[in-house]
Amino acid sequence: MSTNTPAISRDEATRGFLFALSAYLMWGVLPFYMKAVAHIPTPEVIAHRITWSIPIAALLLWWLGRTSDIRQALRTPRTLAMGTLTAALITINWGVYVWAIGNDRALETALGYYINPLFSIFLGAVVLGERLTRAQMLAIALAVVAVALLTWETGGLPWVSIVLALSWGFYALFKKTLPIGPAQGFFLEVLILGLPALGYIFYLQSTGVGHFGTTGMTDVWLMLGCGVVTAVPLILFANGAKLLTMSTIGIMQYIAPTMIFVIAIFIFKEPFSSECAVAFALIWVALAIYTWSMFSERAKNG
Repeated sequence: MSTNTPAISRDEATRGFLFALSAYLMWGVLPFYMKAVAHIPTPEVIAHRITWSIPIAALLLWWLGRTSDIRQALRTPRTLAMGTLTAALITINWGVYVWAIGNDRALETALGYYINPLFSIFLGAVVLGERLTRAQMLAIALAVVAVALLTWETGGLPWVSIVLALSWGFYALFKKTLPIGPAQGFFLEVLILGLPALGYIFYLQSTGVGHFGTTGMTDVWLMLGCGVVTAVPLILFANGAKLLTMSTIGIMQYIAPTMIFVIAIFIFKEPFSSECAVAFALIWVALAIYTWSMFSERAKNG
């Protein structure tokens, strides 16, 4: 029996890696999709992301036989309250991201997702009382310097980057308090958001300003596809994360912002000043230090 365990473990790790890699690659090319819907107002795009995610997530839970978890969650006030909070945070994250891509600020979204892991360890120290190593403190300090440099260069805070990092960091933090699995948690979130999202879509359609069916079939397919590009990578990531170590996920999380960075500069042709280059270089050094400290701690703890 023991001779089969490593093979099974490697097989699970491989499946987890492929799940997570697929999710990050999808997130990496998501700016192309958001550019395609840039002519549609951001709130309408978000409403359709929510609405068409519901049947996909529901189908997955039915297939997994985990619908009872949702029934239990809907009967638990604390779970509903936490689900509402995480739903609000992910809506903010989606809204800022969609708006930024549509307004030629993809570089700022890449910066925000680069900053996110550094903000998460800062959040862990402040909220959870986790102890920061000197390397982690240096990494956070470099990120602060990078943000300060961009603030000086643009004459204002890079609010897109900051809101994306903060909303996703707090979302991940509070998501841990949900007493249900990640797939169930995602379904609970879109279910909570579903009624206002549907109400908003019906309002837009009834007033003649909606894009679903009134501006051609291309927009219909784009709106329907919002559910796929929203739910599928999140579900793939949730399943991959369960089969991988945190250090592996920690390295892989740089895939999507790196792809967005390359797309923003070389395909979307967004301006990239020397100050911006220095700020990104500082972030990359900070992430290298953070990654090194993560592996060092893991080696030290065996």
